[in-house]
Amino acid sequence: MNEITNPALVPAATAGNLTNLIAERAWFEPERIVMSRPLGDGWQSVTAQEAEAQIRESAKGLIAAGIQIGDRVAIMSRTRYEWTILDFAIWFAGGVVVPVYDTSSAEQIDWILKDSGAVGIIVETPALRELVQSVQPAHTKHMWTITEDVLSTLQAAGKHIGDDEIDRRRNSLVPDSLATIIYTSGTTGKPKGVSLTHANFLSECGNVVQGAADLFLKPGGSTLLFLPIAHVFGRMVEIGAIAAGLHLAHCSDPVGRLPMDLASFKPTFVLAVPRIFEKIYNGAEARAEAAGKGKIFRKAADVAIAYSESLDKKSISPLLSLKHKLFDRLVFSKIRAGMGGRVEAAISGGAPLGVRLGHFYRGAGITILEGYGLTETTAGATLNVTGAHRVGSVGRPVPGTSVKIAEDGEVLIRGPIVMRGYWNNVAADQEVFNSDRWFQSGDLGKLDEEGFLYIVGRKKELIVTAGGKNVAPAVLEDRLRAHPLVSQCMVVGDNQPFIAALVTLDQDSLKSWVSAHKKEGASMADLAHDPDLISVVQTAVDEANKAVSKAESIRKFIILPTDFTIAGGHLTAKLSMKRAVIAKEFAKEIEQLFTK
Repeated sequence: MNEITNPALVPAATAGNLTNLIAERAWFEPERIVMSRPLGDGWQSVTAQEAEAQIRESAKGLIAAGIQIGDRVAIMSRTRYEWTILDFAIWFAGGVVVPVYDTSSAEQIDWILKDSGAVGIIVETPALRELVQSVQPAHTKHMWTITEDVLSTLQAAGKHIGDDEIDRRRNSLVPDSLATIIYTSGTTGKPKGVSLTHANFLSECGNVVQGAADLFLKPGGSTLLFLPIAHVFGRMVEIGAIAAGLHLAHCSDPVGRLPMDLASFKPTFVLAVPRIFEKIYNGAEARAEAAGKGKIFRKAADVAIAYSESLDKKSISPLLSLKHKLFDRLVFSKIRAGMGGRVEAAISGGAPLGVRLGHFYRGAGITILEGYGLTETTAGATLNVTGAHRVGSVGRPVPGTSVKIAEDGEVLIRGPIVMRGYWNNVAADQEVFNSDRWFQSGDLGKLDEEGFLYIVGRKKELIVTAGGKNVAPAVLEDRLRAHPLVSQCMVVGDNQPFIAALVTLDQDSLKSWVSAHKKEGASMADLAHDPDLISVVQTAVDEANKAVSKAESIRKFIILPTDFTIAGGHLTAKLSMKRAVIAKEFAKEIEQLFTK
């Protein structure tokens, strides 16, 4: 099979927009609890009526400040309750939301604000306000700070604005109206603005919610959102939860607070990137090892995997069933308890999960449904669901979407979830859409006989970390090569927890450095481990990292004792790196970067 279309469950919207999701919920089910916000060590329930009231009040404050229909307003914050309120408030005011990662560098903020033409920005903290002010363009006239009680500030400012003005503005938005511009790393230096419409999100959320109804529409269902809402995956979770009436809570500090928030909120399912599931598994194994129960944990893991594989074969032996029950009491129940105790399923996206981990979690009682998509496809283009699940695949196309495998193996996607195009960038549009308007993903894949998609490689050079962060290597590599001691460098980190780099040295510059530092007689192997030389390269890495966010920055590097050359097969005739060749030759060194 090389092409599949999954019929839509929800017809394409011919009227309305995203504001209807909360407005209609507040009208028909005013007392339904749709969100909870942090309150001390617990949670404060927020009804649909209360949420809509806060959204309207915030929208009035934006209008009072002069925000017009179609104006772009940026939000730069970690995931938190206010993000969702302000996201919808900007739409209620008729505006377009421009997410900015709270870890973005000054250069990135400068580019996003200028390219989008944002007239205002909402930042989370005074520290972020100072960072933005260092590059704030003249047209970005307004700035609000979330931690300075932004919702009350906007409410007070907009008291004189009537509900009729809110209704006029939100009703002016049609499905094809621009909802958001999400900036995503390309293979060159400047991020591209992905233009997503209200129709894109209505199609994605409507079809995903219906397609995974046993998760989104489960009575009493809830989810804890800890993904960045600035990322399209987190945004889809936010909007999808509102669309489904799912009880939504936010965790702004996954590193420090996630275990506590999971324990207190007790979600029924979660959505995360593979790195989160890896950390939960690794943490459980480490605790077992420390308690002298490492062998028991590893045996339990083997049983979980075997049990899950047997589910696929529809044949579970009595002995395996007995072992599974034993380890469920000893191990699996504790892992489920660590995720709040009520999680039965999860959706994973952003990077490959891995077959072994997928089978382990399913065998432990938590089915992880892996999906695949890009910012340009409004998050998920394919998804495993409980009724059609194949571990190791990224599922079948979400309803209403077509997936095709090109002759060269590239995954092509078409449907109402595919972006309108890149913001003010026709040249970039022409690169990713073919003549039949199929979106060319840049990823290589295959479809099995039942239409399940498997991603087998990446056609483009974009690196995707285990946390789902897109990283354009050229940005870092160009900066790093600017240092006189650096000849070549290759950024690595695909499916890894962080970004690292292989660095080679310029022989002419190295001779001068060796002489100045009285290192004559040292071999290249010695110099590659010389603390003084490593310190110099570190300064070059630090300089390169200024161009990117923390998540994209180089955390570790290794100096190679040899350079990349044409003769060695590392470079093309025009001196472009042959990444696959380099990765294969220096596989051991790359492995050391992520294991030592």
